[in-house]
Amino acid sequence: MGLKKLAGRVEDYRDRVKQGKADKIKPQHVEHVLDRLRRKEADLTDKLDHAHGTHDKDRLKRKLRVARKHIERAEWLLKEVT
Repeated sequence: MGLKKLAGRVEDYRDRVKQGKADKIKPQHVEHVLDRLRRKEADLTDKLDHAHGTHDKDRLKRKLRVARKHIERAEWLLKEVT
């Protein structure tokens, strides 16, 4: 599953929390998304360590920033639903 799809799921969860529908979100669902985001972060970090071109490194750094931002959001959501 790509970063955009995982990020979209986290955003959907956040919207549901803001609408007062957080009781429908199961903590294990958030943990699953968080696990996938952390694996994606590790994969991007590994790719960044092995990247050679400046363009590749910049692209991977941007993706890594996005992944970390969504990890923060997912961690916040997990605290809200537990």
